[in-house]
Amino acid sequence: MNISSRFAVAIHILSVLEMNKAGISTSDYIAESVNTNPVVIRRIVGMLSKAGLVEVKPGVAGAKLAKHPAEITLLDIYHAVHVVQEDSLFSIHENSDTKCPVGKHIQTAIVPVFSAAQKAMENTLHEVSLEEIIRNIYASANGTLNEN
Repeated sequence: MNISSRFAVAIHILSVLEMNKAGISTSDYIAESVNTNPVVIRRIVGMLSKAGLVEVKPGVAGAKLAKHPAEITLLDIYHAVHVVQEDSLFSIHENSDTKCPVGKHIQTAIVPVFSAAQKAMENTLHEVSLEEIIRNIYASANGTLNEN
């Protein structure tokens, strides 16, 4: 099972808004880049707007970033599109057999590990800005992306 693609699509949307800031980035325009339905784009743009990452004006086509890309972290985007709630990235099976020593104690044993793993991932996302992603897009387009 994969994490929702909303996160990747949201990063894509924000990158398009920044890289096309001289133009008008309508939901149709962005949907073509993402290769999805404009309704999906409008839904995610609404989430990004509610989180203060995007500015939209009713009745006016297009959207724009509400902050400089260096001020937007991947963690901000991750939270904006409600990928997962705190300490719920990894699901835990319910209703284990409590008569079994493993079934009785498995949750206690793995929940702290799952929580630490989610925190580590979120710390990594906090360290990367949208500006870095856009810089990597330009570098990749120019054939200079240094993948480590």
